[in-house]
Amino acid sequence: MKRVLVIAYYWPPSGGSGVQRWVKFVKYLPAEGWEPVVWAPEKADYPSLDPSFEKEVPADVEVLRGPIWEPYAAYRRLTGAKSTEVTEISSGPKTFKQRLSLWIRANLFVPDPRIGWVRPSVKQLKAYLKAHPVDIMVTTGPPHSVHLIGQRLHKALGIPWIPDFRDPWSKMYYLKHLPMSAFTWKRLRAMEQAVLDDSSLVLACTPLMQEDFQALTRTPVACITNGYDEEDFTGPAPEPDGHFNLVHTGLFAADGNPLTLWKVLGEMAAKDPQFRTALRIRLSGKVDREVLEAINANRLIDNVISLGYCDHATAVREQRSASVLLLPLRNDPQYRPILPGKLFEYLAARRPVLGIGQADGAMARVLTAAEAGRTIGWDDEKGLRTFLQAAWNQHLTGGIPATTGDIGPYSRRATAHALAELLENITK
Repeated sequence: MKRVLVIAYYWPPSGGSGVQRWVKFVKYLPAEGWEPVVWAPEKADYPSLDPSFEKEVPADVEVLRGPIWEPYAAYRRLTGAKSTEVTEISSGPKTFKQRLSLWIRANLFVPDPRIGWVRPSVKQLKAYLKAHPVDIMVTTGPPHSVHLIGQRLHKALGIPWIPDFRDPWSKMYYLKHLPMSAFTWKRLRAMEQAVLDDSSLVLACTPLMQEDFQALTRTPVACITNGYDEEDFTGPAPEPDGHFNLVHTGLFAADGNPLTLWKVLGEMAAKDPQFRTALRIRLSGKVDREVLEAINANRLIDNVISLGYCDHATAVREQRSASVLLLPLRNDPQYRPILPGKLFEYLAARRPVLGIGQADGAMARVLTAAEAGRTIGWDDEKGLRTFLQAAWNQHLTGGIPATTGDIGPYSRRATAHALAELLENITK
């Protein structure tokens, strides 16, 4: 059996969407003839924890860990902040201390605050790989500093190497909010270009990202999307509870706050007492304060059930019990090529999806092809009202039917098979 070294910052016990792509690949690659070996940080400063993902990793998979230095603990001691991130990267107002911390993060930690993991990882993995050879390496980012580990090992040892991009790099939407100097920006772009050009193959997780990267390099760029694990969706779906449940799972960020949606829902509730009584806005995951304030401003706060951060199994139950699944993207033109990881689990839940974002974006294409819902613009009040009223009418007349489109290509088994074929082609 051939061996692939997977270098990943996000790995159990980390929670969140960043960990799932490669946990699932590692789970299913052995059935495709590939033995994965994982390199992950030791005692990383993860934003959230979900130990349940540890059960997804086969017991015989070798998981190696190396020490990492991160700036977050020092920042929290200095400021008394509780967040893992130094400060929120957004366009909102900042205190002097927050502006200073963002400048430090932008210009001294390039390409990102996990850069301290690169040098010790290269040193330890060189020794490991000489004693325990692998056929190919994969690095998965963000954080994109992880790709520098693969790049240096590739140059030193000649092992084929694939950088996997779960998000864009220099085109990532939040970079414009970082106060990077011209020198830093040039350095960041040079890092990205070198990673693309030095690799054996580049892997993107959306077709539009694939197009963007291919325009930058002669290295072939392939696309394998994220997906859903059929084993997470076995058994009967939860019985309907009689409520009209609008469900959102995962992080609900302020820059993805669908203000027009809350306005429409508030007006529908004000006009229809039955709708107000039945409506439940179920939020599973961290919710930014601005989202709850907007809901409250539209007199819907009594309709909210906020569960806080939940483990993955709980999130899946919420998805399967939804009347409508809410998926607002971040309101930023640069978010157009991104496919949120939870989109594919929404598809597997077989409940209609109300996407809010660019009608010509990557998410809109997937929802249309899978006949699983619709993507409506952030400010399209008429479109949102029409979608919600139709769903409410279905709820009243016997329930909202399950979606039935073809989602087979997005199963984790199918994506692992596609990955194994790529690995095989490169190592021939």
